[in-house]
Amino acid sequence: MRRSSQSLPPDRTLFARGKPRTFTGRALREIAFPLGGIGTGTVSLGGRGELRDWEIFNRPAKGLTLPQTFVALWARERGRKAVTRVVATHPLPPFTGHRGVPREGVPGLPHLASARFTGTYPIAQIDFRDDTLPVEISLEASNPLIPLRAEDSGIPVAILTYHLTNRSQRLVEATLALSALNPVGYLPPAPLTGRRAPCFGGNVNTLHRGVITAIHMTSVRLSADDLAFGSLAIATTHSKTTHRLDWGGGGWFDDLQTLWDELSESGTLAEQTQMTPTPSGETEHATLGARLMLAPGESVPVTLLIAWHFPNRDNHWNTEESVRGARLRSAYADRFEHALDVAQHTARHLWRLETQTRQFRDALFASTLPRHALDAISANLSTLRTNTCLWLDDGRLHGFEGCCDDAGCCPMDCTHVWNYSQAEAFLFPTLARSMREMDFGWSVDESGEMAFRTLLPIGRERWKFRAAADGQLGTIVRLFREWNLSGDNEFLRRLWPAARRAMDFALRVFDPDGDGVPEGERHNTYDIEFIGQDPLTATMMLAGLRAMQRMGEAVGDTEMAGRCEQLLIRGRERFLALCWNGEYFEQRIDDPDAVKYQIGAGCLSDQLLGEWLSRCAGMGPLLPERETKRAARAIFRHSWKRDLTGHACCQRSYAMEGEPGLLLCTWPRGGRPRFPFPYSDEVWTGIEHAVAALLIDLGLVREGLAVVWGARSRHDGERRNPWDEFECGHHYVRAMSSWSLLTALSGFRCSVPEGMLAFNPRITPERFQTLWSCGTAWGVYRQRITKSGMRAEIEVLGGTLHIATLRLGPRGTEKRLSPVRVLRAGDTLRVEI
Repeated sequence: MRRSSQSLPPDRTLFARGKPRTFTGRALREIAFPLGGIGTGTVSLGGRGELRDWEIFNRPAKGLTLPQTFVALWARERGRKAVTRVVATHPLPPFTGHRGVPREGVPGLPHLASARFTGTYPIAQIDFRDDTLPVEISLEASNPLIPLRAEDSGIPVAILTYHLTNRSQRLVEATLALSALNPVGYLPPAPLTGRRAPCFGGNVNTLHRGVITAIHMTSVRLSADDLAFGSLAIATTHSKTTHRLDWGGGGWFDDLQTLWDELSESGTLAEQTQMTPTPSGETEHATLGARLMLAPGESVPVTLLIAWHFPNRDNHWNTEESVRGARLRSAYADRFEHALDVAQHTARHLWRLETQTRQFRDALFASTLPRHALDAISANLSTLRTNTCLWLDDGRLHGFEGCCDDAGCCPMDCTHVWNYSQAEAFLFPTLARSMREMDFGWSVDESGEMAFRTLLPIGRERWKFRAAADGQLGTIVRLFREWNLSGDNEFLRRLWPAARRAMDFALRVFDPDGDGVPEGERHNTYDIEFIGQDPLTATMMLAGLRAMQRMGEAVGDTEMAGRCEQLLIRGRERFLALCWNGEYFEQRIDDPDAVKYQIGAGCLSDQLLGEWLSRCAGMGPLLPERETKRAARAIFRHSWKRDLTGHACCQRSYAMEGEPGLLLCTWPRGGRPRFPFPYSDEVWTGIEHAVAALLIDLGLVREGLAVVWGARSRHDGERRNPWDEFECGHHYVRAMSSWSLLTALSGFRCSVPEGMLAFNPRITPERFQTLWSCGTAWGVYRQRITKSGMRAEIEVLGGTLHIATLRLGPRGTEKRLSPVRVLRAGDTLRVEI
């Protein structure tokens, strides 16, 4: 019998801790774990151990396999026959290609028997099993991710460390070999099926020895300003190696046959010293192998690096003549000369990069937060690495809303979508501030209107469209957030004049009657205009007013601060009077069918967006707790479904029948418009995470965790990729709202300008641990409650933290520190209350 559409999963599911999710069998099918740096693009590790989705060429390329690029293992137990295997499991069905299974992924070669995938972003672990091998083999794949250290986290590299253990009673000789196509000259979305294509010619593979052994893949045909110019490097830190700079060419399938036969025979390769540039229309493969000798029971790690350097990109997404085709340059291009430089830099700093990345991963996953919440928090960090995000040579971070299969989706820096993202602000605050510099340094014109998208390169033309009410007001709140997390008063003073213009515009255009509640036509994140009074833009107005009040006080603009404070009070009272129906906030509109695409009496899941964003930004609650909690409970009661069977959606389908999900809007009291606002019947993970975090922050912990559980259970590896929460595109920015689950569950709040740190755990307060991060430091918080009182520890793992005040527990018990404590990496502050 089908479960009730509203029933909660049991507590043992909602509050489950312990080991992170693992995937086997059919659940490996959709896994693509992005590896790369912030804004560098990625290559993904597939669930079977294969390398897939080569999105390193400055644009999305879902499904792109670099032909015959794979890792192979040759192993020979003394006195026994050698065994050669591709280090990945067999391809999964269906096998329905018109020419069989595409040979780009070498499906016809022998593979390993099984794999178990564990993902704790930014580190993935695959444990392989194959009884025909004399060794056990596992893989740890990662990319550096270190809070507050954007450059260390922005390296275009994938680190693959294979662990080989001799499980036999004899000596085992082995070679672990990485083969790759030299792709220089290729640009997606052109098809790529092998080493012959018009884009190739003059490709060269060169051996380098030094800190690492590497094969550097370049092209002598391309000039440095060519869009396809760049390089790829495969490298190893292992001391003993073998290699092939090319596979010998030939017709039909001779090249792969040559490589496979040579490796299978002795585990050693031809070891050419140089190769001739390829003729026009052709490129070559190269192979680099690490040679090992393993005693019985011995275990040896082998680290392989894949580094890339494709510095040039162009604006291929806009149609405006002023920017169409304009050249852009990636930030990493000025830090590194070529891919070999990237690989050498990574190897020189490998111990530090891996240690600090593991420190972050371990601090996050050692938290006492529920497993599904940690899964959501960590998985969406990968979006910063994908082609959703651009980090350009002017130092600014930019972003699409998401990625189509072969192009960015909905360019660029869309304010009403980026409103939801919290991860970059808490982990990489310098990049978040770079976005606010762009918002208030360029996107706000003299009238105060903010363009809610950006045309790149900056400075040629502003995007022309009406202002987005939620986007403009939310960006003001995010300016407060960036200042609150950094304490950078100069940053705030520099951008304050534009922020004031933006707020004046919002009041003049969105609230012409001056009552603090927006009315008239208001463009918003649902890509339509709301009329009358709606709760989404109303709560965003209240949040914007609170932010301007706080910032005005900080910069000494008492007139603006006082005006916003008074309007906040008036607007809150007016909003409650207009939109509160006793259960939730609804749109006040005379006839919801008179103008298409409205909410009417609907229960909008986003009705408390401004309340959630205010709490995320560190400004605290906006609305009375009674109404806020009732409205949040109504959102869950009416719009979250444990089973969507029977739900009719004529829009886009992101959750299917039989699956759980939070609908964007429902009409429990009737009055659904004939044509409600677009997307109303859809399920968006970005809103699920935001609503879940607010529910948790309001004490509705079970309800919040049920929403998180539902979202993550849909991304199970078989139906969807756990590291790709999509909406209008893959790796959708809105889903980075999941970071707010951490701040909600831990009750973490901070004010760097005030030197204040607060924790109020919503679960297991008697024994609690969490990672925390703000604009100047990050670390671990631990709390123990016994009969004798509370003991708390704040450990700093990176950065510098100035603490003047601690507020702990549900009552916000305050402990003032005099003098102010200054904590640096390695320091721990212990307090008892």
